[in-house]
Amino acid sequence: MKKGDKRAKRRAEQKMHFAFENRNKAKQYKAQEKQRQSQIAARRQELGLPEQPDTFVGRLEYIRKGGIVMVDSKLLKDGIIVPTPFLHGATEGDKVVVRLTRRGSKRIMPEGEIIDILGKDGENNAEMHAILAEYGLPYSYPKEVADAADKIEAGITDEEISRRKDMREVLTFTIDPHDAKDFDDALSFRIKSESGAAPQYEIGVHIADVTHYVKQGSIIDAEAYSRATSVYLVDRTVPMLPEKLCNEICSLRPDEDKLTFSVIFTLDSDAQVLNYDICRTVIRSNHRLTYEQAQEILDSADSQNNEDMAESSLPFALKTINSLAKELRKRRFEQGAIDFDHEEVTFDIDEQGKPLAVRLKTSTDANHLIEEFMLLANRTVATHIGKEMKKLFVYRVHDVPDKNKLQDLSKFISRFGYKFDIKSNRKSTISKNINALLHQAKGSKEQSLIEMVTIRAMAKAVYSTDNIGHYGLAFRYYTHFTSPIRRYPDIMVHRLLTEYLSAPAHNQTSAEEYEQKCKHCSQREQLSVMAERASIKYKQAEFMQSHIGQQYDGIISGIVDWGIYVELRENKAEGLIPIRRITPYDHYHLHEEEFCLKGEATGTTFALGDSIRVCVTNADPLKRQLDLEISDKE
Repeated sequence: MKKGDKRAKRRAEQKMHFAFENRNKAKQYKAQEKQRQSQIAARRQELGLPEQPDTFVGRLEYIRKGGIVMVDSKLLKDGIIVPTPFLHGATEGDKVVVRLTRRGSKRIMPEGEIIDILGKDGENNAEMHAILAEYGLPYSYPKEVADAADKIEAGITDEEISRRKDMREVLTFTIDPHDAKDFDDALSFRIKSESGAAPQYEIGVHIADVTHYVKQGSIIDAEAYSRATSVYLVDRTVPMLPEKLCNEICSLRPDEDKLTFSVIFTLDSDAQVLNYDICRTVIRSNHRLTYEQAQEILDSADSQNNEDMAESSLPFALKTINSLAKELRKRRFEQGAIDFDHEEVTFDIDEQGKPLAVRLKTSTDANHLIEEFMLLANRTVATHIGKEMKKLFVYRVHDVPDKNKLQDLSKFISRFGYKFDIKSNRKSTISKNINALLHQAKGSKEQSLIEMVTIRAMAKAVYSTDNIGHYGLAFRYYTHFTSPIRRYPDIMVHRLLTEYLSAPAHNQTSAEEYEQKCKHCSQREQLSVMAERASIKYKQAEFMQSHIGQQYDGIISGIVDWGIYVELRENKAEGLIPIRRITPYDHYHLHEEEFCLKGEATGTTFALGDSIRVCVTNADPLKRQLDLEISDKE
C-alpha cells in the first residue's frame, strides 16, 4: 500500500473513531439530561409543585415585535417569546416573572405574558425577589392583610390579665440574633426551694401568644397558612405574619407587657423535671440580649462564685440555666440524639445588600442554652397531649435513615480510614455510631464533607399527625410549639392546646384536615430552605467577584461527568472545575463506585474528599456559579 493511501486510511479510521465517540457522547449526554430532568420532576412532585410550571423568572431582552425572556430555570432551555401587548410596561434589562400562554415544541419557542416586574437585572432587590419567585414564595405582603393587622390592638386589659398567670415580676429575658426583630420566645428564672432544702429552680419558657390575635378563618390566618413559614434570605426576612404583629404586638420586646403561652418547669440541680404547668401567661421581659452579649455574661459569670452574685441577678440566672442546659444536652446525647453542630455561613452586608465579608459561625453555650429549653418545651407539650391525653396532635417527626444510604455512607467514609457499623437494627446503636463518626471527623480536613454526606443519608424532618417519633433528637414525642410568629404548625399546636386544655373531653378535630395542613407546611418549609440556600450561593458568588485570580485551599465536594466541585475551606463557597480544564492531553472518566474521576492516559485520580488548591477564574451571582481551575497541578 502506498504511503499516501496509508495516510488516507488512517485519517478515515480517525474520522470513524471520532464520529463513533461523538455519537456515544451525544447518547450519554441525552441519557444524563433525561435523568436530570426526571430528578427535577421528582423533586418538584415531592415539594408539591407542578412538574411543568406555568411561571418562570428571567431577564427581558428585546427582539422585533416584542421581547424574549431568558429564563433562569434549568427546566426550560429556550427563552420565552413575549408579544408586545403582553410586555405590560417591562423594558429591556428588567428582571420579570412571566407566565406561559403557549408551551413550546422542538420547532416553536414558548410564548408568555409578563405578570410582574421585579426590577433591573442584577440589582439586589430584584435578584432576591427573583429567588423567592423561582420557588413560588411571596416577595410582597398583600395590602388588605397588612391593613387588617394595623387595626388590631394589643388588648392587654385587666380582664385579660385576670384570666392568665401573671409573671411580670419574675426575672425574664430574651436571647436572639443581633438583627432580630421578632422575639417569639423568652425565659424566666426564680429559685423555688425553701432555705436549707435541696435547690429547685423554676424556669419558664414563654412563647408569644399569636393565636390570641390571629383568629382562625381570618384574612390574616389565611395568608399565614398560605405562606406557612417566614423565609430567611441572607439580607432580609420575608415574614409569615404582617409586620404590625410579628415585630410589634406579638414580639416579646423588653419593658412591655406581653401575652404568652408558657410551659413553666420546676427542675432540680440535675435538670430533672419535677413538675410542669402548661398555661397562658402575661410577662414583662427585663432584658433583650444578643447571643454574643449572653455569652459574654456567661464567660464572666464562670469566673465568679455563686456567692458573689445576687440570686435575683441576670448573671446568676444565666449561669444556673446554662448549667441545667448542659445536663439536658448531655442526657439527650446519651439517649441517642445525633450531634450535628456544623458551621454556618454568615455575611456582613452593607445598606445596598452587598456582602463585605463572609464568616463561619459556630454555636456557643448561649445558643445551646436556648436550644435545650426550647427542645424541652416542645417535647413536654407533645408528650402531654400525645401520651397523657392521647389526643390528635401535630408532631414534628423524623424517620430512621435509609439502609442503602447508610451503606453508601459507610463505603464513602472508608476512603478516609473511618469505619461505620450498619449491621445493627437498633436505632440507638446506629445513632451512637453516627455520633462516633462525627466526633472522630471533628477538626479534620474532611469534617465538612463527612457532615454533609451524613446529613444527606438522613431522612427529612416533617410535620404529621402520625407520630413516628423524632429519630435525630431521640424523642418519642416532639412538636413545634415555640415559634408561632414564624411557623404556622406552631399556630396549629397552640390552637389544639387551647381546645384540649379548656375542654379535655371535647374533640371535633379532623385528622384528615390536619394531615393535609401538615403536608402543606412541610412542603413550604422545604421551599423556604431551598430559597435560603440559593440566596447564600448568590451572595457567595457576589462576594467572590472581588477575589478573581486569588488562590484558595479547598476540598473536592462533588464528582460528576462534567467536572469537579470544590468547596473552599475559608468561606464554604462551592465552585466547578470543568472537566476540560482539569489537565490537558487526557480524557477523564467518572468511576461512581470509587467516587472519583480517573485519567485515561496518566491515571491521575481526583476523588471526593481530596484536598486541592484552586484559583478563582470567574464568579457569576446571577447563575449563582463559581468557576475554578487547579492552581497546584502537583
